[in-house]
Amino acid sequence: MSTEETAAPTKAEPEDDGMTWWYKWLCKIAGVLGGISCAISGVWNCVTVNPLNIAAGVWMVLNAFVLFLCEVPFCCQFIEFANAIAARADKLKPWQKAFFYCGMALFPVFLSFSFTTLFGNAIAFATGVLYGLASLGKKLLR
Repeated sequence: MSTEETAAPTKAEPEDDGMTWWYKWLCKIAGVLGGISCAISGVWNCVTVNPLNIAAGVWMVLNAFVLFLCEVPFCCQFIEFANAIAARADKLKPWQKAFFYCGMALFPVFLSFSFTTLFGNAIAFATGVLYGLASLGKKLLR
């Protein structure tokens, strides 16, 4: 037996981001609900002849796909690169996820401001806000 076989590669422990287990689950559940609301509202928004509404609807469906891919990658098992993207998304700090999710949710609202885009992206934006609050974490208690 060589030394290479005996030295098993150790998995790097993810650094502690200061989030409790229930807050992580809250963020994941909010991400899933945000993906569902974006998908439904995005498809509904595409049923029009206005090109800006169609573009906002397509962006919302893309937001839903990204939220599912980052938060619950087991829903995207048929995509080969899903696990790699989910692993990279798990390495992001909470403030980076907050910035990304809030930016993704605001773009369709600026593209076509309507009731459907506003409330369809509200839960996805709330997911970003939850991650933003997690990034503040223990700093608020000082």
